[in-house]
Amino acid sequence: MGLDPEVAELLAQFPTADIDLSQFPVEVVRQGLDGMSGDARRDPVDLVQNLFAPGPAGDIPVRLYRPDSSTPLPVLVFFHGGGFVSGSPDTHDGLCRKLANLVPCAVVSVDYRLAPEHKFPAAPEDCFAATRFVAEKGYALGVDAKRIAVAGDSAGGNLAAVTAQICRDRNGPELRHQLLIYPITDVGCDTPSYAENASGYLLTRDLMRWFWNHYLDTPADGTQILASPLRAEDLSGLAPATVITAEFDPLRDEGEAYARRLRAAGVDAQLERYDGQIHGFLLWEDRIARAGAALRAISGRLSEAFAAPNA
Repeated sequence: MGLDPEVAELLAQFPTADIDLSQFPVEVVRQGLDGMSGDARRDPVDLVQNLFAPGPAGDIPVRLYRPDSSTPLPVLVFFHGGGFVSGSPDTHDGLCRKLANLVPCAVVSVDYRLAPEHKFPAAPEDCFAATRFVAEKGYALGVDAKRIAVAGDSAGGNLAAVTAQICRDRNGPELRHQLLIYPITDVGCDTPSYAENASGYLLTRDLMRWFWNHYLDTPADGTQILASPLRAEDLSGLAPATVITAEFDPLRDEGEAYARRLRAAGVDAQLERYDGQIHGFLLWEDRIARAGAALRAISGRLSEAFAAPNA
């Protein structure tokens, strides 16, 4: 199908979205990208609390969202997108609030270290440390540490996929689910969807290459599985997954390839492509009707995962 008319209307508001970012300082780029982070509405949640998790290079800021509940809630550890260079719990505050209320579940949003100040593998190591913190301190946080899932969008989807692999390989914590929202899964930037959607849809091929160049210390780092989870030889034994992709997204093909690899490895992986949509569409739930539908579907999938008995 063609571009969703609501998406086309949104794109018309960002006529300079395809500008070459390499000519600007990182801080200027961050301000620009964070300004396109989506809806302004912030749904009320019973508790929002800023905390710290111990990490490999010091304390990691995390933000806890918890709906009203008399019993410990399942918990979603969320990693924001932003190309490993930008983004924060603030840019994804609205999305985390909506997920907390819709599932319902507690959400812990992780403010992992960003590149280029902190090169790979700082981000995945922070994300794993924060997940382990939630598992170890669940009772104090008012969450059920036996019902943990990880999630993220774009770079955060990469970090969720990588964290699931680390949890498997470092003896836990055990995850109920991994929600990968238009995830980055490979450094190559060479799939058909990259050619089809190289420009014109907010996330461009040049911007992705700019992100990778700032994230990695050397090009060889991109071949490591903690950077490119699609390159892992063994994906068996991972948590069940939901993978969301968008038709007009350079990352579409690598996300769908990861879902196929998960299935081939015997992992319960549900793939949903949203036709007519662009990268980042879930952040515009108040503007794009299909984003609202996707958010409700995702929340239902997480609810089922949290309600399922332990394997």
